[in-house]
Amino acid sequence: MTSITTPKQLLDAGLISPEQVDGAEAVAARYAISVTDTVASLIDPTDPSDPIARQYIPDPAELIQLPEERADPIGDHARSPVEGVVHRYPDRVLLKAVHVCPVYCRFCFRREMVGPQGDGTLSGAALDAAIGYIAAHPEIWEVIVTGGDPLVLSPRRLVALMERLGAISHLKIIRFHSRVPVTDPARIDAALIDALKASGKTVYVALHANHPRELTGEARVACATLIDSGIMMVSQSVLLRGVNDDPAVLATLMRLFVENRVKPYYLHHPDLAPGTSHFRMPIEEGRAIVAELRRRVSGLCMPAYILDIPGGHGKVQLNESPVRSEGDGCYAIEDRLGAVHAYRDQ
Repeated sequence: MTSITTPKQLLDAGLISPEQVDGAEAVAARYAISVTDTVASLIDPTDPSDPIARQYIPDPAELIQLPEERADPIGDHARSPVEGVVHRYPDRVLLKAVHVCPVYCRFCFRREMVGPQGDGTLSGAALDAAIGYIAAHPEIWEVIVTGGDPLVLSPRRLVALMERLGAISHLKIIRFHSRVPVTDPARIDAALIDALKASGKTVYVALHANHPRELTGEARVACATLIDSGIMMVSQSVLLRGVNDDPAVLATLMRLFVENRVKPYYLHHPDLAPGTSHFRMPIEEGRAIVAELRRRVSGLCMPAYILDIPGGHGKVQLNESPVRSEGDGCYAIEDRLGAVHAYRDQ
């Protein structure tokens, strides 16, 4: 795999025009750029509103920072007992083993931490301390390996990590968050599968994709390879202005996940990362989009629409409740078509 990592390479590939180079250079001075060959092939450079380009091609709007935006929007650092570990919820932790990605999303909530200018890969001593913390806390049932994108690690390094996690008896679930199956699907090969299974634990891969066009034939083969090996998959997406803020687009995306044995899991409201206001919409608009999605698709296709409360206070669901209490055990319940029905408890 080769990647485009500079504005000049974007220009040479026909992904930006000469008039866009200066703006791209200004963005590149602050935030990392990387577009894999796979992603580049999906972009229509003749479409100024291309939803794939919007996710990966630098935009001068990224240099506009609003007062409410913050470098660590979901409070990772505030919940980090040792380097590389975020312990926000009682029974699970994040393990941020690496801070590089095969692609850099323009809306990334960790954009101040990832890339060549970011926090880097954990040192041997830091990884020892992180594994030690997990081993010393028997309440930890699940480790979520993230970063960065952990599937950029070599099979050799993944085997070493998985064997160490496999030795922790109270740890039962290991989950990887990754874009690799859609951005570099050839990387999902036998060696990587063997590495992911080296712990002997139950393994999940949470696939990040935001638009149906990302689920190419090659990406679907990569997902099938993981699932056929016994690794389970869920999805996570971000509700993004100009990418998927359309119930029809979301319905197609969620159905494609289910058709490929990937269970829709999370639809994130965009975080308050610096320079990302052009991707965000009001919560009420997002709730209306998700309500319309629910009217169109099977329950199998419905993700949880969530917000990470700024400052490290955790996730909450934003889906509108169809139930309204009217007192004395009586409720007004709205069906998927908007009709309201009375319900009384026994």
